[in-house]
Amino acid sequence: MGEEKSSIAMASRERDRELLIPVAGDSAVDSDAKASASSAAAASGREAFYKVVRSWASKKFMTGCFILFPIAITFYITWWFIHFVDGFFSPIYAQLGIDIFGLGFITSLTFIFLVGVFMSSWLGASILNLGEWFIKRMPFVRHIYNASKQISAAISPDQNTQAFKEVAILRHPRIGEYAFGFITSTVVLQSYSGDEELCCVYVPTNHLYIGDIFLINSKDVIRPNLSVREGIEIVVSGGMSMPQVLSTLDPHGIQVDRTRSNRS
Repeated sequence: MGEEKSSIAMASRERDRELLIPVAGDSAVDSDAKASASSAAAASGREAFYKVVRSWASKKFMTGCFILFPIAITFYITWWFIHFVDGFFSPIYAQLGIDIFGLGFITSLTFIFLVGVFMSSWLGASILNLGEWFIKRMPFVRHIYNASKQISAAISPDQNTQAFKEVAILRHPRIGEYAFGFITSTVVLQSYSGDEELCCVYVPTNHLYIGDIFLINSKDVIRPNLSVREGIEIVVSGGMSMPQVLSTLDPHGIQVDRTRSNRS
């Protein structure tokens, strides 16, 4: 009897061992899986945090670039212009032993102002006409002078000699598309059906110096509430300075202004 009891006890212990060993193995596997899952979650969290930080830093850096770029360009061009204008009279002051930065720039601005005052008089206009007469006799120089004079006349404050009369919008090249241009003159087209007033509209295709010329019926020309200077700024900036809302001018008021200018 004693031997049977001991054998039964040993068999029960063996069964207990067999039952306990797998349980211990399963708990180890679960702990390893939990540890790997927690480490993966931590790694993904760090990666997401790094992505957010990189995205935030790149956006702020690009914002800083967009803000500083026009400021840097403006200061660079202004500094270059000051040095360029200062270089006209600074050599004269250097010969006299005067080395003051900006003195040549101020002298150049004063000289330009005095030239404008003198050329506005009858004597200055006569001298200018005489000089233009000599320049127009030169074979190659006259073409350069005429082109530069037309460009300067386009933005001239004198309304009588201004090349660009008004800003115009054309329905071109297809329906629903519009082109931005400037009215330079008006032409009367005589035909068998009668006279037709046409507007000569210059549409820039490469900033302000190269473009196409269109003869459009004056009734088909849309005139926005923009000055010539605002139109030039829009063309030079590539349309970035275009206002969000454009309104057309009253055609009756435009016709009255033309009648007054023709009478004057």
